[in-house]
Amino acid sequence: MRLINRQPDRGGRLLLVLLPFALLLLAYFSGSATRLAENPNDKLLPSASQMTAAVNRLAFTEDKRTGEYVFWQDTKSSITRLMTGLAISAAIAVVIGIASGAIPLLSAPLSPLMTVLSMVPPLAILPVLFIVFGLGELSKVMLIVIGITPVLTRDLEQRVREIPQEILIKAQTLGANSWTLILRVVLPQVLPRLLIALRLALGSAWLFLIAAEAIASTDGLGYRIFLVRRYMAMDVIVPYVVWITLLAWLMDCGLHRLTTWAFPWYDKGVRS
Repeated sequence: MRLINRQPDRGGRLLLVLLPFALLLLAYFSGSATRLAENPNDKLLPSASQMTAAVNRLAFTEDKRTGEYVFWQDTKSSITRLMTGLAISAAIAVVIGIASGAIPLLSAPLSPLMTVLSMVPPLAILPVLFIVFGLGELSKVMLIVIGITPVLTRDLEQRVREIPQEILIKAQTLGANSWTLILRVVLPQVLPRLLIALRLALGSAWLFLIAAEAIASTDGLGYRIFLVRRYMAMDVIVPYVVWITLLAWLMDCGLHRLTTWAFPWYDKGVRS
């Protein structure tokens, strides 16, 4: 049997999934043990016990100054900002994407505009956002919105244009007006694609959030990472990076499950 046609069984697939992670952990802790054996004060590759102590201090010990659990407060702040930005971006993308893809009179001005805006590096205008929106929560959310909305919009616009014309013509033949066509035909086709587009945009959204928190914030996962970097506190940075990765993965899995549950007929959503 050709290699390209071989499929792993269930146990083999699980082993193949876990293998690269096991190798990464082995490489890390081997390097950590070697460096700490040479220099017990080395901070570059902290041991498991050092990271456990740091997590215990931040997540399960009250801060003496604020009385809060720093780790969970950072997580709450970052998740709130991220979810707010994603929700606003999704709402704007649905409206503009459908308008641009389904209504030719709106496509002419909106489609080129979204194309140009998607090429603007969001981090380059971060100082402008702080000047316009201040250093509060709004500027951090707006960076996420500006960063991913044009990409989501272009994706949904393309999905609208891929809807077979036969379906639209049949709906109009049955008496559907423009609003009925958009709400009953176009919108159901767009919503599953929106969830998939959000999955693809999660990495960028986290990047913009951490960048904004690093520059102007008093809490958040990105803020904490950049706060302790001056002390080379890798025992804090590494668990925070792992935690951010885990949160992003859980969000991706949640969106995937939501897509398959809400739109089982959408084959692309099921297979992605």
